[in-house]
Amino acid sequence: MAKKTANVVARVDPATKALAEGILESLGIPVSVLINALYKQIIFTRSVPFSMEFPEMKSIEDMSNDEIIAMFKRSEEDVKAGRCYPAEEVFAELEQDLINAERIFNKINSEGTNSAS
Repeated sequence: MAKKTANVVARVDPATKALAEGILESLGIPVSVLINALYKQIIFTRSVPFSMEFPEMKSIEDMSNDEIIAMFKRSEEDVKAGRCYPAEEVFAELEQDLINAERIFNKINSEGTNSAS
């Protein structure tokens, strides 16, 4: 196994960093493991291993009646197949993510304040 001695430095929005690291922490995945996996996928695929484009999204005003009906049918199928979550669960998960992000953000800020002293 190769020695891991190289560092990667990147500037990111603090809130984005805190949210992403909170999710990784809850999954038990260290950031370095994720970065190594990403780099290996870049090497393996010789590309960025995910889409860098926003999908085209139509507003409801731009959709035909058939498109609207199809969208509602897909939604109904998702509900029947259990591919959905009650709003209470979604909001509880979002609230927990925000709490985790705030905790991590506060930890980062307190460490920064302590090291600046």
